[in-house]
Amino acid sequence: MAIDTDILLQPDTLRLIDALTESDSSTDIVQTVSALRREGHPTERIHQALEQVRLRRRARAKFGPYAQQMLFSETGLEQASRLAVAAHHAGRFRSAGITSVADLGCGLGADSMAFAALGLRVFAVDSDRDTAALASYNLAMFDTVTVSHGDAHHSDLSEAEGLWLDPSRREGATRLSDPEEWSPSLTDAFALARSHPSGVKLAPGMDRELIPADLEAQWVSHGGDVVEVVLWSNTLARPDIRRSALVLGDTHSAELSAAEDAPDAELGPLGAYIYEPDGAVIRARLIGELARMVGGTMVAPDIAYISSDQEHHSVFAAGFAVNTILPLKTKELSTWVRQADIGVLEIKKRGVDIDPARLREQLAPKGSQSATLIITRYQGKKVAIVASRLRDTTS
Repeated sequence: MAIDTDILLQPDTLRLIDALTESDSSTDIVQTVSALRREGHPTERIHQALEQVRLRRRARAKFGPYAQQMLFSETGLEQASRLAVAAHHAGRFRSAGITSVADLGCGLGADSMAFAALGLRVFAVDSDRDTAALASYNLAMFDTVTVSHGDAHHSDLSEAEGLWLDPSRREGATRLSDPEEWSPSLTDAFALARSHPSGVKLAPGMDRELIPADLEAQWVSHGGDVVEVVLWSNTLARPDIRRSALVLGDTHSAELSAAEDAPDAELGPLGAYIYEPDGAVIRARLIGELARMVGGTMVAPDIAYISSDQEHHSVFAAGFAVNTILPLKTKELSTWVRQADIGVLEIKKRGVDIDPARLREQLAPKGSQSATLIITRYQGKKVAIVASRLRDTTS
């Protein structure tokens, strides 16, 4: 439902949100609404409050316990930086000696929270009135943050040493595919980035042809998900680095970087181990760099699987011990599942048009053992590599 900040930010609505529990928005909604009406709450206040309870529950994945003190919109939550990722952004500004940041397109304020938590002065701006109001509420605890409703083009940047830009890629419920329709447009964002040390946050799958050669592009994954690519400029861009993959987890942070896209490693035979690069490594086109790190070769042209006879445990790739290779034929795979007593079957695939869920249904694993099937191309054929996932020792 649409967020109405005129109602949402009323003291009575805020008190109602704090009084509600998760069960109030997930069990018998009709019964809950009826009970709140009997208490004298207007219908719109009830709806706004219940929506916040629902969004706070979803937001815990990004904000942890802080979600219970914040207000959200559906779109704002979807686009907000995860708190751990925002902390990385803030650390980069602080490491560069920047003490004040203009957060242009601040959304719900996730990055501004991280900037302020590290002691930076923050000027947060958003072009959407309701979003700016939600950011003001979320950032009210920081006396070093000012929030305003305005346009990036007309913002006073005289006191900002650095810029953080997160161009809006939506207009209402419509996703804008043309970068020149974003707010600010990609052209304007790059112009601003060249005027100040800046970070420009974009979707990780953006067209690489649009990335200027003078900016550092850093793809970031968190918890296994590739969440963004950030283009860094001026003193925030590191010398001789134009491509990097940052892998963040609960207990680790590691980066693979290079001056340019890394050429793929040579093709080679399937060895004792197969590695699936983290999505950030794939997006940054540093697969060849990773292959050289693990002493590996590519399994097939243009497919992001690396094979090696060496066992490696790396945050940059999931590793699997290769057991055998089977033809990609349902009958033979079914026989293997039955004879190997497989009950838990992980199916991964690259370079082959197949639905893993459908294949698992056809194979009907019911046994007591577990295994991984890696469906891919090898030596010009479609194959199923039977493998065992290496235990994660990187943490």
